[in-house]
Amino acid sequence: MSGTFRDLKCWQKGVDLAISVYSATRDFPRDEVFGLSSQLRRAAVSIASNIAEGRGRLSNKDSLRFFGNARGSLFEVETQIDIAEKLHYLAATDAERLRSNISETGKMLNGLIRSMNCTIEADTREQ
Repeated sequence: MSGTFRDLKCWQKGVDLAISVYSATRDFPRDEVFGLSSQLRRAAVSIASNIAEGRGRLSNKDSLRFFGNARGSLFEVETQIDIAEKLHYLAATDAERLRSNISETGKMLNGLIRSMNCTIEADTREQ
């Protein structure tokens, strides 16, 4: 892989998703500041952060582990969006918009993971 983590489209989408989550949680009830709102924001930030950290690792297997962590955080955000919608903290339209962003980010991240898996398999065959 060449370039920096900022060149990765899935990292860019992850940052956009985190910003959208921050915006969407701004109007959550005051008593959720240290609850669901905080957890949702941390998980959303974790997506792009893990992609960046994975990109900075020295081995492909190490990178793949962090990309997998980012994928796990993506599912965590999706689950928390569902909970927030059921609690009526998010309007259905806002939740759907966030799910669409999650889906796009996930597709890009899955592509990065597939590519990394292929690289690891090729490296293994060469040894």
